[in-house]
Amino acid sequence: MPRIVRFNAYEVDLPAGQLSKHGLKISLREKSFQVLEALLEHPGEVVTREELQRRLWRNEVFVDFDNNLNTAIARLREALCDSAEHPHFIETLPKRGYRFLAKVSEPPPQEEKPVQRARLLVLPFANLSGDSSQEYFSDAMTDEMITGLAASAPEQMAVIARTTAAHYKGTHKDVAHIGRELGVDYLVEGGIRRSNDHVAINVQLIQVSDQAHLFARTYGAGMADIFKLQSSIAKDIVEHININRKSSAGPGPIRSIKKPTEDLEAYEAYTKGRYHLGTGTREGLTEARHFLETAIASDPEFADAYDALAETYWYLAYFGFMSPRKAFSAGIVHALRALEIDSARAETHALLGQFHKTAEYNWPEVHREMALALHLDPNSPIVRTRYAVSELMPHGRLEEAVAELERALDVDPLSPLARGWLGIMLVLSRHYERAIEEGRKVLLVDPNFFGAYFVISVCHRYQKKFEDSIAAQRKAVELSGGAAGMLGWLGLTLAGNGEIDEARDVLQRLNAMAEQGYVPSTSLAWIHLGLGELDAAFQWLDRAVDECDQFLMPIKSYAFLDPIRSDPRFLSLLRKMNLEP
Repeated sequence: MPRIVRFNAYEVDLPAGQLSKHGLKISLREKSFQVLEALLEHPGEVVTREELQRRLWRNEVFVDFDNNLNTAIARLREALCDSAEHPHFIETLPKRGYRFLAKVSEPPPQEEKPVQRARLLVLPFANLSGDSSQEYFSDAMTDEMITGLAASAPEQMAVIARTTAAHYKGTHKDVAHIGRELGVDYLVEGGIRRSNDHVAINVQLIQVSDQAHLFARTYGAGMADIFKLQSSIAKDIVEHININRKSSAGPGPIRSIKKPTEDLEAYEAYTKGRYHLGTGTREGLTEARHFLETAIASDPEFADAYDALAETYWYLAYFGFMSPRKAFSAGIVHALRALEIDSARAETHALLGQFHKTAEYNWPEVHREMALALHLDPNSPIVRTRYAVSELMPHGRLEEAVAELERALDVDPLSPLARGWLGIMLVLSRHYERAIEEGRKVLLVDPNFFGAYFVISVCHRYQKKFEDSIAAQRKAVELSGGAAGMLGWLGLTLAGNGEIDEARDVLQRLNAMAEQGYVPSTSLAWIHLGLGELDAAFQWLDRAVDECDQFLMPIKSYAFLDPIRSDPRFLSLLRKMNLEP
């Protein structure tokens, strides 16, 4: 065997015992790696169970070989995102053994360096109408332009995501400064003036290296031709960047922006819905749901609106504004409808995977949807974030989750959500100093993002710096508007510091809130755990599983749960969540 072999997008360094995908290391236990090594030595051939027993447990007296080999195979399949029912890599031959299906090859002796994609930022378009009520429309056009450009030539051009772009709305920073901050090669900026049924868009393309204006133009059209106008602008931008000269593969196709609907009233309602969805508040999400339902009523074939409505329900549950089961049951229907209309929607497949995780703990379906989403759009930061959070994190695959979030941040570096999740993955993998660093980076971008204070608080609690932890968690509670989820963590931290009376006060406050609306069961479970009241804690944890409480998803990795992992009731929780004990 050569020292390094490849199959599909994977690379195996045999002497180092290392598996990687697209250059990202994948954690794999020793026995699973040995199984992989044995299969790679005989691709396309049957490797019997007896051969594997001799190889993996050569000199050991072994009484449970079958279960341990099955576990090693299952973990290998999990690392390869493979399925026993529909295998791409490892085929099971009942009562005989296994066969490796993929073509195995050596890497070329001298690999060409990958072509560096041009990096482009679309600054938020200015609202030139003089009417602040039209702000949603200029924001919507910015989002459409980002989406269209990202899809125009993805192999040659990386477009900074909308979350990061939004931070530069109304910025007074110059081109060179922004270029240094984000490492971009080009900027697009402009403004929109909408008057009745007519839209005028001023666009200019700037090269960061010398601040040269590559082109500037005013476009105009009636609302009926707004999608043609967007496609025309994207095409001109791509052509003026002349990215095809950067690729040794020659010119790639420039894809047109897909027209989402023929109904302009539906599109108007949709853009308002997306605008309110971006606020993340209870009021904003309620408004978003109203406008998106209006868009769907006007055009029942509007896939974008179904996707946005599904996402709205996701956040209503995620932030604790609705019961998770109720919200997810509604949201999954809209996600399925969006895919029924357009099955190639990568981010919707990833959203559907999230729903399968939360509504049913259906991990095979989570895997299927995430694999399809990554295949359809491997460059989407949203897909990579959802994959990290919904497939990798619940199974304790934290190293891979960190790598996925770092890739997401490459094109969305100022996203508080993605960086906040990176901080959480580092907390779960017990890298507390680095997690604190990521939390502080989030606060530089958004000083009011409560999730950053939550990350910092949890790290300080594990470091036994209880005063600092309590102070940070109080800030998280304040900025979240007194969210029940944040109060539960505060109660846990107070109890850990011996402040029992205040911890019980928080518990009473949560019980009172539960009489008025939904409160995550983990919020009460955490406090009972901190108080040492295990029976009550397990009752609430069991209810949390039934409710699909999102705070329970990292159950395999929470450090503060280590003392109760051997309790049979804990193992029962894992089984109810279809997670390997």
